[in-house]
Amino acid sequence: MKAVGFPPQRGYIVPMAGSSPDLKAFLLATPFFGGLADASLDLLVSMMIERRFEAGATVVAEGEAGHSMFVVLSGELVVEKLGDSGRAIWMSRLEPGDFFGEMTLIEMQNRSATVVAESATVLYELTARSLYTYYKADIRAYVLVMQNINRELCRRLRRSDNRIAELTEGTREPAQQSSARHVN
Repeated sequence: MKAVGFPPQRGYIVPMAGSSPDLKAFLLATPFFGGLADASLDLLVSMMIERRFEAGATVVAEGEAGHSMFVVLSGELVVEKLGDSGRAIWMSRLEPGDFFGEMTLIEMQNRSATVVAESATVLYELTARSLYTYYKADIRAYVLVMQNINRELCRRLRRSDNRIAELTEGTREPAQQSSARHVN
């Protein structure tokens, strides 16, 4: 069964039939859902869509419009970016409990990378529209979710800073400067 809509949907869709205790326990253990009250978690889970992908399937593609984020329930995925030469550059691996796509919910920009399933994968998708509905229904829980997302983004930024420092160690030239500076 293929989803229809904008942007083009990929993967098999399985409607949520309520939240099982196992799913709730799994989600509470992820950085994204940590600290949510039971009722707030139930509401958010009811808004999520289960998506299944076969090995080799592209979940999201760099440059396409993005309106949702995903939590990995099972499987492994690879994150890639296109280099200047047009070659795919491996950025990271995603495993159960990881999430991706959250940047499009915060900055409303196109996808920054391509994510490909390396094995059969089950994801839970949360759309921007559902997150807005969540905001209107439970603003305190929404703020906690956004804090959790921001904490994870900060952890990723620190890891990126460390990777850049390792790559440029021993060179006399500083890493290429971006237009926006950040200081930890």
